Amino acid sequence: MLVYQDLLSGDELLSDSFPYKEIEKGALWEVEGKWVVKGAVDVDIGANPSAEGGEEDEGVDDQTVKVVDIVDTFRLQEQPPFDKKQFVAWIKKYIKLLTAKLEPEKQEEFKKSIEGATKYLLSKIKDLQFFVGESMHDDGSLVFAYYKDGAVDPTFLYLGHGLKEIKC
Repeated sequence: MLVYQDLLSGDELLSDSFPYKEIEKGALWEVEGKWVVKGAVDVDIGANPSAEGGEEDEGVDDQTVKVVDIVDTFRLQEQPPFDKKQFVAWIKKYIKLLTAKLEPEKQEEFKKSIEGATKYLLSKIKDLQFFVGESMHDDGSLVFAYYKDGAVDPTFLYLGHGLKEIKC
């Protein structure tokens, strides 16, 4: 299994269990999330409650909760939304911090593709949800989520150059 770790914070943000599609010259990875129900499992023991004097439904199952699979699996923490000015300030800081961590050939690739990725994200800024990794590190990468037209499940966007592949 492959896990993708944030180069800046070390948080695990993604794994190969969630296939991604590269967009914006590889600067962004697009991943489809899904709403799932997490919690108590209904076990059928073969008893017939009506024959045993029980009711068909003996109460409310308050043990289940609906979560987005990626958010739950990697314990992503939602952040308040950014406006354009806040986002531009964050991306400038991120570019500076990440460039210092990249190998020289990756730095050039990153510099060539980050402008397109930034414009793409800015075009969706009002629709984005912002997430950070489990450590909630201030200088770490952000994970973005939005709903495509008419979609029930969210689509996540990762800054691909900020992820390090780890074999488990």
